[in-house]
Amino acid sequence: MFIWCNPPYAMLEQFEIRDRSIIEDRNLKGMEEDGMFSRVSTNGRRSNDMKLMEVILRDENLDEAMKRVKSNKGVPGVDKMLVDEIDAYFETNRETIKKQILEKKYKPQPVKRVYIPKPNGKKRPLGIPTVVDRVIQQAVAQELSRIYDETFSDNSFGFRPHRSAQNAMMRTLDYLNEGYEWVIDLDIEAYFDTVNHDKLISILRERVFDSATLHLIRKFLQAGIMEKGLVKSNTLGMPQGGPLSPILSNIYLDKFDKELESRGLHFVRYADDCNIFVKSEMAANRVMKSVTSWLERKLFLKVSATKTKVVRPSDSNFLGFTYWKGTTKWECKPNDKSKKRLYEKCRKELIRKKCVAQTNAKTFTRINQLVRGWINYFRIGAMKVFMDKFGQWLRHKIRVILVKQWKKPERIYKNLQKLNKVLPYNFTDEQIFAVANTRLGLYRQTGMRTVNFLLSADVLAIRKGERPGLVNPLAYYLR
Repeated sequence: MFIWCNPPYAMLEQFEIRDRSIIEDRNLKGMEEDGMFSRVSTNGRRSNDMKLMEVILRDENLDEAMKRVKSNKGVPGVDKMLVDEIDAYFETNRETIKKQILEKKYKPQPVKRVYIPKPNGKKRPLGIPTVVDRVIQQAVAQELSRIYDETFSDNSFGFRPHRSAQNAMMRTLDYLNEGYEWVIDLDIEAYFDTVNHDKLISILRERVFDSATLHLIRKFLQAGIMEKGLVKSNTLGMPQGGPLSPILSNIYLDKFDKELESRGLHFVRYADDCNIFVKSEMAANRVMKSVTSWLERKLFLKVSATKTKVVRPSDSNFLGFTYWKGTTKWECKPNDKSKKRLYEKCRKELIRKKCVAQTNAKTFTRINQLVRGWINYFRIGAMKVFMDKFGQWLRHKIRVILVKQWKKPERIYKNLQKLNKVLPYNFTDEQIFAVANTRLGLYRQTGMRTVNFLLSADVLAIRKGERPGLVNPLAYYLR
């Protein structure tokens, strides 16, 4: 008896696989229109007139990649090349880079290790590729996205065009209101750092039949990490920070999505955050045990034993939201950590010494960016009461800065009088004099009724020269 065994991964990458399509029929429509692929072969499959790597290296695709890299800006990699230098570099070296990649001689440089703080006080490791590597990764990611995106699960929302965290939350609310009120909060431990390279390449090989593309992706995965001047090899994981990692992470976890779908489970996944919804606690515990085992056996991923748990919706935290039961249905709102984070970010920007020394235009602009960005993200949640409370706190901090800038009682008195003449509050001269000459501290001084009315939300919202008006959180949320 003759038994065929698949050759090792390293050997497979050396094979030239011919007469196979780069992607399935439904993913070739756009390229077909450009005349890049033939229609249909005699056996019902498309034949590839152009290999995937040749598609990736098209000038149009590379130009689009450069445009996106430049728009994202970012810090230099280990070679210290700036984003602004990329046009000149590719004008000179484009053909050389193409040739190296096609001949499998291109060698990506190690990524630069940087750390960014996490909300829990820990630090998240990022790997910053060089600008050149970023462009090539982006070019690969663009084509992989065109191949894979429409085949991804409808319950996957992270790193995908026209999908957002808000869409994911709306899907979770649909499940909760259908009666699936037990939540399996699944946490994959250090996901990006533990992705198995061989498994990822084998998954890619199911749809990508071009050895040059697979070879280049593996080279990027194994490029190494430079930290404190030393290069460390990496045989596991894919550093966060490069354009290629998001699409590869979705390709890897799509196997998990398909497994959950085959079981008829209701779930929502955003990157490596996944919530599964069932109707009973017993079913939840059974599913949690089963999917944990599957992830460890099939994808070689470790599920956190402490963070993965079965909870009721009101105890769940997903993408910065939690849930509450209204009179008729489940709704979402920002969780306590998200609210605390907003306060902390604004507090850092409103340090008194810092703000007094800089222009109000800079202070107001930065605060407006933070507040509007936070509200835009959490707008689908119920937070009217919180926005009102936060807005009062924010305006109090701003009043303290303004009065501190006025410094002397005479100037405080003069500025408050100007406002009193324009506004319809008609405070007496004695009331304004008492505020300007009080011996109370700034916080108590600016909390007095006179200052609150004269420096109200409407007044602070007025644009003055280069200084924008201060955003009113409640009004912005309700608009």
